[in-house]
Amino acid sequence: MLNRSIQGQSKHASLGASSLIVMAVAYLAIVLLIPTSAVFYEAFHQGLQPFLDTANSQDFQHAIQMTLVATAISVPLNTLFGLCAAWVLARNQFPGRSLLISILDLPFAISPVVVGLMLVMLYGRNGWLGPTLKTLGFKIIFDTPGIILATVIVTLPFVAREVMPVLEEVGSEEEEAALTLGAKDWQIFWRVTLPNIRWGLLYGLLLTNARAMGEFGAVAVVSGNIVGKTETLPIFVERAYKNHQTEAAFGAAAILALLALVTLVLKELLERHSQRHDSMY
Repeated sequence: MLNRSIQGQSKHASLGASSLIVMAVAYLAIVLLIPTSAVFYEAFHQGLQPFLDTANSQDFQHAIQMTLVATAISVPLNTLFGLCAAWVLARNQFPGRSLLISILDLPFAISPVVVGLMLVMLYGRNGWLGPTLKTLGFKIIFDTPGIILATVIVTLPFVAREVMPVLEEVGSEEEEAALTLGAKDWQIFWRVTLPNIRWGLLYGLLLTNARAMGEFGAVAVVSGNIVGKTETLPIFVERAYKNHQTEAAFGAAAILALLALVTLVLKELLERHSQRHDSMY
């Protein structure tokens, strides 16, 4: 009787687990897989030529260029800032530390559109610093600097938030030992700290890069959506779709989706490599 009861409970648990798996897969299919498949279908169902025509258009190429410029500048800046912020917050206890962490997390909580509006209020022509910037000959809003600044703000926390838990976990014993042996600060960073945080750092870089390339809300507000001048790839998708340029819109969206898939694959590879590395030690 006991064995039958145990077998019945095991079978019931197995059915429950299978039901949850089916529900999870169905939910992901409805929310992610089917919409993503629809994007690729709309982009390529008439063949490759409409996609190639879109890729060869001047507006599309400029949108990609603007996206790459914003990403190429914001990712290194936030990597440097994230490393410094993570080290300060993980290695020190000081008054206001919790407040500083909360400020660091603000881009997670604030809508990107609100970020764009704040930048317009501050740097716009009628903003707080607008007249001063105009006198000095600087233009931020509706120009490339505004796009870069908006991208930097929305991608600010990723590296710091990925590196900080790793620094807290590994502790400071190895760094203190290296300092005792006479190592300089830059030697401690390159030979001790960086090897310990490299997987968290790479993970943060991937997330920062993905968010920078796909950012829409804040950039849409500060860019002015000027065709051929301040249009990034996500903004190009919106404009093309509103103008009934379906193939162009879905072709650009397919490129963004491919970039996202590449990011996910790299993320998965990094996680597996990190797990294997941790199991070895």
